[in-house]
Amino acid sequence: MYQEISKISQFLSEPFMSLYYGAEAPIIVAFLLGLIGALAPCQLTGNISAITLYGNRSLQSCRYWDDVTFFILGKIVVFSGLGLLVWMVGRNFEENIIVLFPVFRKAMGPFLIFLGLFLLGVIRLNIINKLTNKIPLKLRSGKTGSFLMGASFSIAFCPTMFVIFFVTLMPVVLTSTYGMVLPTVFGIGTSIPVLLVMGVISFLGLSGSLLKRSKKVGLWVQRISGVTIILLGILDTITYWA
Repeated sequence: MYQEISKISQFLSEPFMSLYYGAEAPIIVAFLLGLIGALAPCQLTGNISAITLYGNRSLQSCRYWDDVTFFILGKIVVFSGLGLLVWMVGRNFEENIIVLFPVFRKAMGPFLIFLGLFLLGVIRLNIINKLTNKIPLKLRSGKTGSFLMGASFSIAFCPTMFVIFFVTLMPVVLTSTYGMVLPTVFGIGTSIPVLLVMGVISFLGLSGSLLKRSKKVGLWVQRISGVTIILLGILDTITYWA
């Protein structure tokens, strides 16, 4: 299953790979690698899930851009932090941290399934209230929740993303005079698909008062979003648990 997703990822990223091989400036290289990384199997499913979730929120609130911004900020902070650690520690860093990423990667599938069931109403707050009432509300929803989701999606490395970030980008970071900022540029690059799709939704007027009047549409979109995210979670689980 992972091989099939990798083939799709490779096909989508091929144009950006061509640009990458022709680029010389480190900052351009970092940005193009971010675009390529956004199409890696693990990031591809994560970005689709984010687009589905925030696309649904656009039907319910005109302030969904706050959540999108903090989701992207979570991604950027994680990549920036990892890059800064590599920049400070050196080339042997990836050998010490590689053990952690399979754990995060395997956790993403069940997390997406849980999120989809929540959107469908199968899992309700009154069921999980006893487990979550000790967690501050800000850590479960809103901007902080979006930030944490973006961060968790970024930590969930797959082999393709690991090679792109640690094997391809890090040598550029370690040899560039301004290498410390390149992981941040990389993180911005990985967020471009989410920004583009949500920008199109906003530009076409698929948010605000027009759609807020259509509660039935919002309900059906939420259900479709839930089913889509569950399917992505099942696919993700089969891929990385097989």
